[in-house]
Amino acid sequence: MVNNIQDRLASASGRNDEALNLALAAEIAGMGNGEAVVALIACLQNKKATLQSDAIKVLYEIGNLRPDLIAGHTPDFVALLDSKLNRLQWGAMSALNSIAAVQPRLIMSYIERLTLAAGSGSVITRDNFVAIAVKLYVTPEYAEQAFSLLVHQLLDCPLNQLPMYAEQIQPSIAPQHIVLFAETLYLRLKDIDKESKRKRLEKVLQRLQGKR
Repeated sequence: MVNNIQDRLASASGRNDEALNLALAAEIAGMGNGEAVVALIACLQNKKATLQSDAIKVLYEIGNLRPDLIAGHTPDFVALLDSKLNRLQWGAMSALNSIAAVQPRLIMSYIERLTLAAGSGSVITRDNFVAIAVKLYVTPEYAEQAFSLLVHQLLDCPLNQLPMYAEQIQPSIAPQHIVLFAETLYLRLKDIDKESKRKRLEKVLQRLQGKR
């Protein structure tokens, strides 16, 4: 598999769908094939953007199944956060999101880089960063710092994303953070014009009332 990894990617077959990439990720994860992961990491340096895109797709899908297989390549994913190719940037943050579940200390060591990328990157990049911050928040030693990151995202994120982020955070919110979390949401509630999004945020606030 390692020798022909590029030939197994979707672009090599002229495919526009992700079926081959998903199948390859499942196969590598099922086998626990670390050598194949190394070969995919090498593909990220290829000059062909389609090959890079396929490689990052397979890598973060492997991460969803077996985050331990890609965790050792965390510095490679962090480096991609500066990529000019949007797919590589948010794909890297997606991979880091899966790694955060098994290596929170490792991800925390790069938190400044991740925060900068979330602020300047795409919506999907930010989505994955918020998911990372939630994972760090439920790790006791990082709870306070992660909560500060989450509050900043709630204040700074596009209004379209606000209800989703609030819904992600609310189930994990600790008693000592309920008041500030609710105040942050109320602060932005008045700016939401779309009724469906207002109702989603109001439901989160209602759940918080039940926790007090």
